Amino acid sequence: MNSSYGRKLEFGASVEPLADPPDWAARIARVADRSGLDLMGIQDHPYQRRFLDTWTLISTLIPVTEKLRFFPDVANLPLRPPAMLAKAAASLDVLSGGRVEMGLGAGAFWDAIVAMDGPRRSPREAVLSIEEAIELMRLVWSDERSLHFDGELYSLKGMRPGPHPAHPIGIWVGAYGPRMLDLIGRLADGWVPSLGYSPPEKLPELHKRIDTAAQRAGREPAEIRRVYNVSGKIGAEGDGLLEGPASKWVDTLSRFALEFGMDTFIYWPLEDHERQVELFANEVVPAVREAVALERSRTPPQTT
Repeated sequence: MNSSYGRKLEFGASVEPLADPPDWAARIARVADRSGLDLMGIQDHPYQRRFLDTWTLISTLIPVTEKLRFFPDVANLPLRPPAMLAKAAASLDVLSGGRVEMGLGAGAFWDAIVAMDGPRRSPREAVLSIEEAIELMRLVWSDERSLHFDGELYSLKGMRPGPHPAHPIGIWVGAYGPRMLDLIGRLADGWVPSLGYSPPEKLPELHKRIDTAAQRAGREPAEIRRVYNVSGKIGAEGDGLLEGPASKWVDTLSRFALEFGMDTFIYWPLEDHERQVELFANEVVPAVREAVALERSRTPPQTT
């Protein structure tokens, strides 16, 4: 079965925002950029004492790279007011010449969020926060001169927006529940699940939920990017789904694209991060692109 949405494939790396050593993320970003990867995703857990602030870190990685695009994977919305988050993203997008995307999450680890003076949100409030944030952030990035927004959780009272982003920033939501998947189908530019929480056998039903909501909202399901966070090790054969030689990775990721509808892959190495990112970029990515392009040329795309 071909479940590809026909979207262009993109590939990236994930890096922990470790404070020690302070050049950790920069080393991996340079390797990813030099090797031709498209994206770098950086998790956002401000309450983690070992981690740097994600937005501050991204602002230091942009000057040491040339083409690599960056996104929080995913931004902790309860600790980041959406108007300021949109302002920060637009600012970095302008400074980088259009190399910033927005991963957005409703929050988890509520005790840690509350410890930083963030809100503890119910499941209903978590969904509502994402919905309102998407609408509000797009307003902040719009050409309107004075912004007004009256939501249950967020508001704007005559904000003057600017600067305008250098390119249309995508909002990719990390979520798994049915109400959040419906929201992604209606409003978001992309979906960011992780392999550990959404194994491939679960993807068809999750895609279907997103696609149904998209169609009800008058959208084409193929408009929505599908970003898969994957972890593993390229090398000797192992027990994990993504543990083994490059050929195994090529077969597996090609199947994820062709049979399970994913179009963007963010690799989080389990060890030897710089070397693993090089192997991924040089030995896995080109072969996956080739295999998927060949299969697509034989079989027209169809949605799940």
